[in-house]
Amino acid sequence: MKTQITTKNPYTNKVLKTYDYFTDEDISKALNLANKTFQSWKTESLSNKTTLLKNVAENLSLNKEKYCRLITMEMGKPITESFAEIDKCIYLCDFYIENAARLLSDEIIETNAQESFISYDPLGCILGIMPWNFPFWQVLRFAVPTLTAGNTVILKHASNVTGCALAIQEIFESSGYPKGCFTTLLTGHDTIETIIKNDIIKAISLTGSEKSGRKIAEIAGAQLKKLVLELGGNNACVILNDAHLEKHIDTIVKARMQNTGQSCIAAKRFIVEVGIYDEFLEKFTKKIEALTFGDPILDDTEIGTLAREDLADILEDQVNKSMEKGAHVHYGNKRDKTYYQPTILTGVTKDMPVFTEETFGPVAAIIKASTKEEAYKMVNDTKFGLGTMIFTEDTKDAKQRIIDIEDGAFFINEMVKSDPRLPFGGTKHSGYGRELSKEGILAFTNKKTVYIK
Repeated sequence: MKTQITTKNPYTNKVLKTYDYFTDEDISKALNLANKTFQSWKTESLSNKTTLLKNVAENLSLNKEKYCRLITMEMGKPITESFAEIDKCIYLCDFYIENAARLLSDEIIETNAQESFISYDPLGCILGIMPWNFPFWQVLRFAVPTLTAGNTVILKHASNVTGCALAIQEIFESSGYPKGCFTTLLTGHDTIETIIKNDIIKAISLTGSEKSGRKIAEIAGAQLKKLVLELGGNNACVILNDAHLEKHIDTIVKARMQNTGQSCIAAKRFIVEVGIYDEFLEKFTKKIEALTFGDPILDDTEIGTLAREDLADILEDQVNKSMEKGAHVHYGNKRDKTYYQPTILTGVTKDMPVFTEETFGPVAAIIKASTKEEAYKMVNDTKFGLGTMIFTEDTKDAKQRIIDIEDGAFFINEMVKSDPRLPFGGTKHSGYGRELSKEGILAFTNKKTVYIK
């Protein structure tokens, strides 16, 4: 059994740091402290909680460059995108600072009682199992509303971003949160089942793969513990004949290539109506060709490496199997360890891995649709249900299709993205439950009926 975590820079393959795993005793102490802290934290005034959250926002702002470099060094994200990630975290804090009192206020309901209402009470200690692709954002979008609602948080982060995990704990503690409010556990996947079964853990939030989601759901279900799952995606990006390409092509490219394609909500299947297909492919290819690859720590780098070499292996296998079934490499498809060249595949059909599976990297699968109706039909030809984006000038017609889109999000003339003001989550094999907005802050609360007569 492993006793240490070693982080590496995926661009240079150089070791960054080695950390010791927590012992069983360390984990037990952390859980007990989180439980003890909850008893006082749950009664802390909301004004004090939001004051501490202001400190978190200020901390992120003052130390932005340090955190951005850490993100980029650990998982290879271009530094400009690391800055965007931290800025989004600050905006997240600002949203809940401003809106927490309104979102958590008792909901008065008129009944035969003298007074009746719903009280939103915290559940206790909540376990967050988080991925590496947005190492600060994914954690904070779970932790900020969860803590503000009065819970305490235990984090099991991806091992390749261990430095980020510890930095986030330090941010909360240095911002004035009591020890035990937010705790990072340095542990492997083999301990997760035991942690979930511990009575101190009241609920779980997982952002990760479909495989991980099934396993965690099985364990949590056996314990009758609430679970929020944000899993993989195979988002369709539909380009109809009337799409304004000059206006939207940069957004369409970003929808696939942001974070070097390592995003669950990235556009992965480009379903293009036949009348605009050639023009789209030409413009899209030119933009992809112009993307700058290099050291992600440099400001002009637009495409970095993948976060780990095994991820590049998986992506390469998906592309190769799709090519065996007839997909054509229109552009790219060069590989060197963690580097995977931005790639465009044409001639993609529904039986290919790049159509049916989640591709986590800079590979765009292009599918030609004979009609608008065929394009819309193909959107739902997937087991996933995270988000769909469509580009068209006929927004009235697109709005009529809302009910036909099975996903958790439908974006018209914009890439699918998360926003603190809006609920975020998926359907089908993309999971269940919602983060962010009102739903996010109430996700781990006891919606308690109070009746006074």
